[in-house]
Amino acid sequence: MGGLNRRDFLKLLGLGTAGVLGVPVAASAAAGIPPVAFGYHRLVAAKETRSICAYCGCGCGLIVYSKNNLVVSTEGDPDHPINEGALCPKGASMSDINTIVADNYARVPNARRADKVLYRAPGGTEWQVKDWDWALDQIAQRVKDTRDAAFEEKDAKGVTVNRTQAIALLGSASLDTEENYVIHKMLRSLGVINIDHHARL
Repeated sequence: MGGLNRRDFLKLLGLGTAGVLGVPVAASAAAGIPPVAFGYHRLVAAKETRSICAYCGCGCGLIVYSKNNLVVSTEGDPDHPINEGALCPKGASMSDINTIVADNYARVPNARRADKVLYRAPGGTEWQVKDWDWALDQIAQRVKDTRDAAFEEKDAKGVTVNRTQAIALLGSASLDTEENYVIHKMLRSLGVINIDHHARL
């Protein structure tokens, strides 16, 4: 195929498919349905940018399609050595934060995502809105109380362990190495030993 690489081949294949499907596309355009509601042809007028998926530590390659500085679609990068065009469900859903509003694209936050601190007192039935300073103070106090109540200086054999097994961390794989390093240093300084993370630091 001469100088045709895999990426160019897939583009040509997609354009050929769009040509075969031109009749329903034209009909939908006549009906006033935005082109983004369909398949590959929605990307023809979009800007193409290569990126890396931020969900975990695998480093899969992404191709991000944007229009008016908003993401309209994403797909795996077939030329990337790690994922070779494949994406897991998390990576494949990265563009789902956008939706169609008339003929424009707009960010639509997840309606279930909390954007403020909600607190329900023990035995309470109603949520109370609290500020972040109050929440951080509460978290710090509860961590200290739990550590103090369950701290072990020595184990059953008399060996010095200086640990607590009442606190554990299951870390975020979306954090970078430096962030995880700081978090692990903090937890180990408290005597926390039940620590796990994608990167196995």
